[in-house]
Amino acid sequence: MKLKVILEPSSEGGFTAIAPSLPGCISEGETKEEALANIQEAVLLYIEPVEDDSDFTPNEETQEVKI
Repeated sequence: MKLKVILEPSSEGGFTAIAPSLPGCISEGETKEEALANIQEAVLLYIEPVEDDSDFTPNEETQEVKI
């Protein structure tokens, strides 16, 4: 899978990496390489299925609500 990542210098030093297509998926590192490695890990954790997601019974219905 390919995913666009934005890498920018942090005001405190180091780098911030952001995956814009995954809201809230942000990581940091002291070097570009470290920030990229950290965002890869963050993306994998972000898309990892949550254990509760598989606990639905056939008669359950899911809805999305705007808050």
